[in-house]
Amino acid sequence: MESLLPNDYQALLELARMRMPFGKYQGLRLIDLPEPYVVWFARQGFPEGKLGEMLRAVYEIKVNGLEFLFEPLR
Repeated sequence: MESLLPNDYQALLELARMRMPFGKYQGLRLIDLPEPYVVWFARQGFPEGKLGEMLRAVYEIKVNGLEFLFEPLR
């Protein structure tokens, strides 16, 4: 069924499920990372690749107060 969902929704589902692969918050869902930590990444530079893209999206979601979008996906 998931393959029939729009790409934007697929991306939200993937983002909601992705967990931090390293560091102090290893294992925590990206969307549950503390905002100061995500802001730190924004200042220091996001990692390369898909993880960096996802962290950048989390940053935009958090600074714009859109975290409520993930409540039904948890």
